[in-house]
Amino acid sequence: MTLSWGGEKYHMVYNGELYNTVELRKELENLDHVFLGHSDTEVLLHGYAQWGPAVLEQLNGIYAFAVWEENARKLFAARDRMGVKPLFYSRCGGGLVFGSEIKTLLAHPDIHPYLDAEGAAQLLLLGPGRIPGSGVFKDIYELEPGTCAYFEDGKLRVHRYWKLQDREHDEDFATTVSHVRYLVEDAIKRQMVSDVPIGCFLSGGLDSSIISAVCARQAGYPLDTFSVDYCDNELYFKSGKFQPDSDKTYIETMCDHLQCRHHWTVLEQETLINSLEAATCARDLPGMADVDSSLLAFCGQIRNHVKVALSGECADEIFGGYPWYRDPEIRDRDGFPWAQNTEQRIEMIASDLREKIDCTDYVHSHYSAT
Repeated sequence: MTLSWGGEKYHMVYNGELYNTVELRKELENLDHVFLGHSDTEVLLHGYAQWGPAVLEQLNGIYAFAVWEENARKLFAARDRMGVKPLFYSRCGGGLVFGSEIKTLLAHPDIHPYLDAEGAAQLLLLGPGRIPGSGVFKDIYELEPGTCAYFEDGKLRVHRYWKLQDREHDEDFATTVSHVRYLVEDAIKRQMVSDVPIGCFLSGGLDSSIISAVCARQAGYPLDTFSVDYCDNELYFKSGKFQPDSDKTYIETMCDHLQCRHHWTVLEQETLINSLEAATCARDLPGMADVDSSLLAFCGQIRNHVKVALSGECADEIFGGYPWYRDPEIRDRDGFPWAQNTEQRIEMIASDLREKIDCTDYVHSHYSAT
């Protein structure tokens, strides 16, 4: 999208969603900005023309964007505070190549998918995590969450504009309940803004159940909810730390309570296997294989009913849902909780790579750095 304003011509590429578009638009209109449409893209572009990089202080949303100032011949790029939207880049000659996906960079003839010892160590020892700022492939980087970049005269400067700060919790129980309720409900309601009807993932857990309940109350139409199961799961289900009980009973309880239009997707083993490569290609890197493949197949079914669906993904990270938050043995052990099996991982590594990298020290050094 292009905008001429104040003697400058701005060109912006953008991937994201702003949850305070309405408020920003009103403020910009009071500053004599005139809009041609109703998109958050246009609001963000006008916001940058008005405030420059300081626009980041006013954004509530998920985004990765870059603005080229044609007359000044300089580029500004930024990524949202939590890094929901990706932004990869690579230096190429005297220029900068960037995009939302690694495969976009690899479309450039001078950028190659070269995996060196460092990249291989990340995949095998830290996966599905990776080092902040790294694109794993040699000379490919990722703009970190809460950072922005300036590119001018062939020089790149990266600046951190936001960082999560921990501090002592001094609210009493009642205030905490009220505060968390407000933040969660506000986040859900803002993400319900859509040009089309929305749906919700519903696993029966606390996160998706809360989201579905808020959406059902706010929507004004029968809410579509979606659950996934696996062929013969009832025959072979085994209780474990991650899933002590089968989801079905809880899902049915929520469906009865919400009176929603519920849709079940039952995935065959063959479907999951066939989705493994597609899920890796979508991510551009190996990730959480079983989760990625099932999520991709599940979303493929959901899109037959709705184009926008809210989920409770990442609630476990915020609210301590994973077993290791409650397991003293894992919690007190040095190392990333998802990479406690370093010895088993080392066995998969070729001997020549093991000679280049002290695998145990590699994991612990990056753990300590965080």
